[in-house]
Order: sequence, then C-alpha cells, then structure tokens
Amino acid sequence: MRDMIRLGQVDSVRKRIADATQTLLGDTIVLTDEQWSEDTLLPGWSRAQVAHHLARSADAMRKLVIAANSGRQRPLYRSDEERRAEVDRGAGRRGLDLQIDLDTTAGGLDEAFGLVHDWLVPVRLPVGELPLSAVVVARLHEVVLHHLDMRTSFTLDRLEPVAASWLLQWASLWLRTKPGLPRVVLQSESGVTEEVGDVGVPRTVSGTNQALWGWITGRTDGADLEGAEGMTWRLLG
Repeated sequence: MRDMIRLGQVDSVRKRIADATQTLLGDTIVLTDEQWSEDTLLPGWSRAQVAHHLARSADAMRKLVIAANSGRQRPLYRSDEERRAEVDRGAGRRGLDLQIDLDTTAGGLDEAFGLVHDWLVPVRLPVGELPLSAVVVARLHEVVLHHLDMRTSFTLDRLEPVAASWLLQWASLWLRTKPGLPRVVLQSESGVTEEVGDVGVPRTVSGTNQALWGWITGRTDGADLEGAEGMTWRLLG
C-alpha cells in the first residue's frame, strides 16, 4: 500500500474518487425521501444515515488533510462514540439536503487534496500511522463501499479492476488491525497477494480483485471465489 501510493498514483486515485462520487450521486438523485429512510446492507443504518456518515467522513478527512499540510496532527475522529453520534444525526434528513451535503463535502475534500505539498507527511488513521497519500485511498474505499451499502443499481461488476485492487489492499490493511480473525491468503487474478488474520492455518482464497474485496468486507458470500467455502466475514464499516 505504501509503495503503491508513493509511485505517483495519487492523481489517479483522486480521479476515481470524483468518478465514484458522481456515480453515487447519479444513483441516489432519483430516491424519494421515503426511500432515503429505507434500510441498507449495514444493520440499523438507513440510506440517509449512510449518506450523512459519508459526508461527515469527507469533512473529517478534509480537516485532517489541512492540519497535516500545515504541519499539525489531528485524529480523524476523536472517538468511536463521536463517529456513531454523527451517523444517528443523519436519520430523517431530506434527500435533497443529503445530495447537496454529499456533493459539497466531496468538493471540499478534493480542494484540500489540491493544496497538499507533501504526500509523505505522516498522519494518524484508524489503521495506524501512514503517509498522507493513504487518505485518498481511504476516501475511495468509503465512497465505493457505502455506495454498495445503499442498495441502488450499483454492483461490484461496475468496479474497474485497478480501483478494486486499491480497495482490496486497503481493506486488507484494515483487517490486519483486527485480532482474532482466521488467517487467509488472498490471491487476486491481477497479481495482488494479501494475507490477513492471525488464527489457524492459512487458507488460500483466489479470484478477481472485485470479488475478493466484496467478500472480505462482508458484502458478498464469496460464492464466486475459489477456497472461500464455508467462511464469511463480518461487515466492515
């Protein structure tokens, strides 16, 4: 992950973020206020709550990027309680307000990205200390993952392999911070290999970037993967 980001991929990831955001907004613009209150793939989260969280996540990342660019450190969130409270505040918001919020906060984050003069400045993220460039991959992961969660027309087969490889690496990095998971070697057809988990004998699971990412984030059952039989992952939020 660190090497990939350092090799001049930031602009490419930023473009994918912009494209993913516009795809999301295009899918959700047709939702009625009633449909915004419907359930998502995340238990207990409505579409409105997912969208509100996605907007607040953009705000948090923007503040982190601005601080890092000024030589200061700040956490992405002060606490898990603060993060959850933000989700709850999203319930009941009107669809138009959510659309504007998603668009505006995404634009603000991209403006902050455009001001960065050193992408290797270290920042503190929930997965540990990483270079500032990791934030762009984290944002792409948030947008795509929660777009899936909203249960619109968006599906894994609309995700391009290159973007999916970044997402797979990011999700794997996140899972390596979670103790007690079964050891699994993820082998992608694109050549990406990641190992997650720390319990038991390693099991090798292979398939496309998209299928592997969907499985380890808990969004699919892994039916289209080789070696995933009888194994499921908890939802990655």
